[in-house]
Amino acid sequence: MKIFAVSANYAARGGNKGNETSFISQEAPVVFMKPDSALLKDGKPFFIPDFSEDIYGEAELVVRICRLGKNISPRFAHRYYDALTVGIDFTARDVLRKLQDAGKPWEIAKGFDGAAVVGDFVPVDAFPDMQKVNFGLQIDGEWVQQGCASGMLFKVDELIAWISRFYTLKMGDLLFTGAPSGTGPITADRHLQGYAEGQKLLDFYVR
Repeated sequence: MKIFAVSANYAARGGNKGNETSFISQEAPVVFMKPDSALLKDGKPFFIPDFSEDIYGEAELVVRICRLGKNISPRFAHRYYDALTVGIDFTARDVLRKLQDAGKPWEIAKGFDGAAVVGDFVPVDAFPDMQKVNFGLQIDGEWVQQGCASGMLFKVDELIAWISRFYTLKMGDLLFTGAPSGTGPITADRHLQGYAEGQKLLDFYVR
């Protein structure tokens, strides 16, 4: 299983110090990967890692790949994913800044264990239009992030087509599609809940 993620895929994002895409243009999607050990699911708690004092989390729509594909045309891309959920992309921002300043790869700041949280998947057929899905994140019962898939710079089908130029997509692969504004620091003893069209799909605690 591969975990793909997209940075700065909403117009209000990007350009800030400590953002992994602050130095990258948006002529094409900015794609990075996380190892399968980063996956956290089934409502299990996320434990703040001991190597960072600045963990940020951002809610994103996540789609699940359902068939083998390579060099997929955008017009056929909708056939290659069958379910979506809300996920959290965690970042060790202090680690990220140090690696960026040193001109070094920054995968460990984005791909550490537990850094890719996913909720319960729902068939895409449950939504009239994938690109109009509203979603958001609550922390301790308060809304901290809300967005709509219509705000994506690169739509889901475009992302599928782009990624498949470089990687063969396989059943079970996951795609984090990017986050709208609202990302913020995450501390211990917080309760995170993610919603899509009013349905709670994500529910876990930070320890």
